Amino acid sequence: MADEMEKNTQSRWMRRLLAGDHQAFAEFVERYKQMVFLCCRTVGLNQQESYDVASETFLAAYKSLNRYHFQCELSTWVWKIAYHKAVDCLRKKKRYYQLFEEASQQQQEAEDDTVKVETADQAQIIWQAVERLPKLWATAIILFYKEQKSIVEIAEIMNTGQNTIKTYLFRGRNRLKELLPDNFGIDSYDNG
Repeated sequence: MADEMEKNTQSRWMRRLLAGDHQAFAEFVERYKQMVFLCCRTVGLNQQESYDVASETFLAAYKSLNRYHFQCELSTWVWKIAYHKAVDCLRKKKRYYQLFEEASQQQQEAEDDTVKVETADQAQIIWQAVERLPKLWATAIILFYKEQKSIVEIAEIMNTGQNTIKTYLFRGRNRLKELLPDNFGIDSYDNG
């Protein structure tokens, strides 16, 4: 029922956007700007590049609103646009291929693992450690844990296979175990 109400709200909002309602577009940007900026920074863009890509993302989203048909969450759709715009920016700067040198060779099952965070201080330390991970791993970790995207959604956003995403999550968590003190609880996972 709540899902249906959210879809109805998004549907009304989308009609306003498609009708050229400037207030609706301002609300759209306000709602997703932090997420888009986080995506850009996660991929490895600096602050100015992130602002530029965020602008390009919202322009591209606005131009293609008529092609959004609720096949996924609106946030997933916007993240995917931002992710691809950010990667395009990196490609133009010849840094694109460096991101993929860390591509995984081994596939592991890790879909339902969770990181146990007990305090805000620990959370801050963990997210700082995530920023030190290879960009692909960090992107997968942030999408899975912070943005609460499914493996399927992350694979769609990052334009890769689900097993590759599982590998990024597995390797990212293993690297976090090395980067964080033993008392963070990263070494025990619930596979349920």
